[in-house]
Amino acid sequence: MKRIDLDDLPPKVAALLSGLAQGEALLLVQNGAVVGRLTGGGDASQPAAAPEADPDPETRAQEIFELFRSSVEDEF
Repeated sequence: MKRIDLDDLPPKVAALLSGLAQGEALLLVQNGAVVGRLTGGGDASQPAAAPEADPDPETRAQEIFELFRSSVEDEF
């Protein structure tokens, strides 16, 4: 299993990754192609909330990518 230490990442990216709710997905995109997907484990002591209906997954993926890109650009 691969491991990423959040202390080695820019603070905004680490906050984004550690703030994923249980079952919430984060797409990793490079040059417009999805290269990975992370799913939040959340707090095991809290019951999982019902997932919200996402009318347009492509729009949501673009929002996540833009947030990730801007976070990385802010740090460098």
